[in-house]
Order: sequence, then C-alpha cells, then structure tokens
Amino acid sequence: MVPPLLFAHRGASLELPENTLPAFRLGLKLGASVLETDVHVTRDGHPVLAHDPSGYRMAGEDAWIRDCTLAQIKRWDAGRNFVDSSGQRPFEGKGFEIPTLEETLAEFPEARFNIDIKPRSIQDAAAVLRVLGRAGASHRVRLASFHSAVIRYIREEGYPGGTSLGSSECAWLALAPAPLLRMYPPGTAAQIPTRLGPVAADTPAFLDRCHRLGLQVHFWTINDPEEARRLLALGADGIMTDDPRRVGPAVLAWPRIQR
Repeated sequence: MVPPLLFAHRGASLELPENTLPAFRLGLKLGASVLETDVHVTRDGHPVLAHDPSGYRMAGEDAWIRDCTLAQIKRWDAGRNFVDSSGQRPFEGKGFEIPTLEETLAEFPEARFNIDIKPRSIQDAAAVLRVLGRAGASHRVRLASFHSAVIRYIREEGYPGGTSLGSSECAWLALAPAPLLRMYPPGTAAQIPTRLGPVAADTPAFLDRCHRLGLQVHFWTINDPEEARRLLALGADGIMTDDPRRVGPAVLAWPRIQR
C-alpha cells in the first residue's frame, strides 16, 4: 500500500518564481512527495534548472542558456517576470537565481526529484548523469525527456534511478495492440496529460494497461483539487501541480493505493 505522489511542478510555481530554491522549499513545506523540475546545460557544461531554453520569459534576458556561461546566468534575475494574481511583480530584484542541479541536490539532500532533460543533446544528458553520480543522488531522481534518443541513452548507460516514458513510447503505449505491449520499452512511469493527442488517457482502461505493465501513471499539470480527486479515483499514482497549497490536501488525504 503506497500513498499517491504529490509533485510540486517546478516547485510551488504558482506562488514563487518557478524552478528556484525558494519555490522548491515551499513545495516541500506544503507536503510535496517529489520536486518536479527541468534542466538545461550552460556553455561551460553546468546543468541548471530552467524550463525554457532562454532567459526571456522568466528573467527578461534575450539569451540562450546553451550560449551563456554559468557566471552570466547567475546574474539573471529569475524573479523579474513573475506576475502574481493581482498583476504585480513582487519578486523583481529580490535575489532569485537560476540554481544549478548540483546546488539544488545539496540544498535538499533528502528530497526526491523528477527531472525533465530539455535539450536533445546526448552530451547534455551525460552532464546531468555526471552531476547525479558525483552527488550520489541517482537513487532519488527519476529522469524524463521528450526526446527518445536522450531517454534511450540514459537507460543504455544503466541509470539506476528510473525513467519516465518518452513521447513516442507514450504513443506506443496508447495505440499498440495488447499483444505487442510485451515488447514495450523499459521505464518506471507514464507522466502524461489527460489526453495523448486523440487518445484519452484519463480512462480506467488506459490506467489498467499501464499498471499491468508495471508503470505508474502521473498526470500533469493539475491545478484543480476536484480534477485531482477524479484522476486519483481512476487509479492515478501521482499528480503534478503548480499549486500544492490547494491541490496538495486532496492528494495527501487520498487513501493509500494498493499496487
């Protein structure tokens, strides 16, 4: 019997600038089981936690992370463009930084992470694996990528921390005839929206298909408590949310799941 997982999506990103140490800290305080985040790699080889390939949306910096050194990125104001519910920018100039993967793992030594490797580059994926290995953190980090070549490389390297399914793998899972599913590629979780293109993923039949293959099912991005409860009632194993303050109680109060 296991409790469903509450993922703080980019930290408590509805309340604080996403993918920053304060956002992760708040997510854990609000009961998150797992911190969900994204990684890009700087020109000088440092994995940093950011969803976008550039600094424009969050920091107002019209530059690509891959073209910048870590020293340059550390000068960006990661709180500059966060807009709260009243339309204000309360965190501009307040010292919010884009953190490195290394310093985040050290800041939260007991926390579990779900990390989406955004670049298509195998070299960047290798840089992430090196940081996880040096930190001894692989056992508490599941890796994800939308790029099949990246997720295949991670598995071929024998990564011990588990992987989610790539986009093509999710399509295979949804559309393949049942007899072919025994050929299904390895992975530990399907992390998906409620629809995979034309296919509804929020159905008992789809979740049963995943569970028969030994896959957990985590839905993103769910910011409504009632929607979270609906998905948990269908058998979801985890909920990714920007708003753990509102959605967290619904997930944390849910009865334990028998798998």
